[in-house]
Amino acid sequence: MTNWLNRFSSVWSLDFEFSQPPGERPSVACLVAREFHTKELIRLGPQELSQTTQPPFDCGPSSLCVAYFSSAEWNCFLAMGWRLPLRILDLWVEFKNHLNGERPKAGWGLLGCLSYHGLEAIGACEKKEMRELAMRGGPYTQDEMEALLDYCQSDVDALDVLLERMSDEIDLPRALLRGRYMAAVARMEHNGIPIDVPTLQLFRRNWESIKTNLVAAVDQDYGVYDGLTFKQKNFAQYLRRNGIPWPLTESGRLALDDDTFKQQARSYPAISPLRELRHSLSEMKLE
Repeated sequence: MTNWLNRFSSVWSLDFEFSQPPGERPSVACLVAREFHTKELIRLGPQELSQTTQPPFDCGPSSLCVAYFSSAEWNCFLAMGWRLPLRILDLWVEFKNHLNGERPKAGWGLLGCLSYHGLEAIGACEKKEMRELAMRGGPYTQDEMEALLDYCQSDVDALDVLLERMSDEIDLPRALLRGRYMAAVARMEHNGIPIDVPTLQLFRRNWESIKTNLVAAVDQDYGVYDGLTFKQKNFAQYLRRNGIPWPLTESGRLALDDDTFKQQARSYPAISPLRELRHSLSEMKLE
């Protein structure tokens, strides 16, 4: 193993467990961290974390923080109101960089990385069970929290073993730049996508009329819609009036999938606006 790890006064491998409903920030359940050299171990459940206003280990310029797919960890930092580490090593990023476009047989997850490097890991079924417990959210019983902390610690154990195994393939200066990027990703995810709220409210008030006006503008040449509903019977009459043959499904109905419309529009360009209308309506999802 290279000696570049000795450049840091401390090297902390860490992992959080958390729940995060779609579109929301994470609700942190627990944290486990271990210092690589001294083996000092930190295990914090929700009660201890609620009383913590800053990271329980050094995150300054002389310390290295190690995680796997670390934007999730830094999202937890931001949700807790903690400052982000200055030196980050993400072993998921380094794993992808090492393979340079190849795909590992066991996938890109922590278990896949361990498998690629010939290292043992907890079973996939156990990992799935514990992940589902974390995603369920609290409150947790004492036994459930102990199980979550043990599971979280097993990932930290894996990080320590991986760090030692992967250290010779890591180009540290570039790796630290990649780690800074993962922190930037976490900030973007934490802040979310800026929304023009007044315009969104305007769209919400007028969404149905916008679609209705779009249909009216295009369908005047076809007469196949009833309100916002595409009527196959009306479309069949349009095809007969204009002498346009049309593929059928096995059940004998008109094939109305987008690929069929796209193919037919090449031979019968008059169909193109109708195809674009159907496609646009299918994509017009405001929320």
